Amino acid sequence: MGIFDRLASLIKSNINDMISSAENPEKMLNQIIVDMRDQLVKAKQQVAAAIADEKRLRDQADAEQKAAADWEQKAMLAIQQGRDDLAKQALVRQSEHLAHHAQLEQTWQSHQLETEKLKHSLHELNDKIEEAKRKKNLLLARQRRAQAQKRIHETMSGLSEKSAFEAFARMEEKIEQNERMLKASTEIDQEFSGDRLQADFKQLEKAAGGLTADAQLMALKQKMGLLAAGSAEKKQIGAGKPAPEDVHAEIEDGDDKP
Repeated sequence: MGIFDRLASLIKSNINDMISSAENPEKMLNQIIVDMRDQLVKAKQQVAAAIADEKRLRDQADAEQKAAADWEQKAMLAIQQGRDDLAKQALVRQSEHLAHHAQLEQTWQSHQLETEKLKHSLHELNDKIEEAKRKKNLLLARQRRAQAQKRIHETMSGLSEKSAFEAFARMEEKIEQNERMLKASTEIDQEFSGDRLQADFKQLEKAAGGLTADAQLMALKQKMGLLAAGSAEKKQIGAGKPAPEDVHAEIEDGDDKP
């Protein structure tokens, strides 16, 4: 099982455990993101170690190649000096380093392929985490909408019951009854405290207000010179009961008639 296979299994196991015991979806999703980030950090460390191993193999292969070249130079020097025996020994050493180089080169190439796969998997894991973060936000938004719809449905269900509307009707009837009682109490207080009599007189004064307005009008016309003072007095008197002089005059005129 590879590094990322083990990480995937661990993450899946943790997620399943949290889903089974989840009470708060937002807390659960946030914890999943935290766990994935922790695994990403560990994966980066392991990939970095693999890259370091690859570089070490590359350096070892290059060192063996360089050693083989050095022994070849020594063999050439021995030949130039007429020491074929030393030249043969140098060529043996060269062959050994070339063999080591070939093995290390093959190992390095294989390790390089695995390292590239690990890098690619690391990028995929990082992309998955970013995708999980975006999906988390969408899931939380859906969760909030579902909760809001549930609350609205429960509220509407409660309002649709007859008991709720009956409570409003009873309250309305109680308020109206209180208003009627207040009006009745006010009428009784006025009846027995004299306020009703005072109200009746206020009505009479309001009705008599028209006569006062006529008198004011006649006084204004007299002030403007439109009426003589005598006629104004007559008008004012005529607006009420007949003057005593007028009564006597009428009696005298009556006596003169046959």
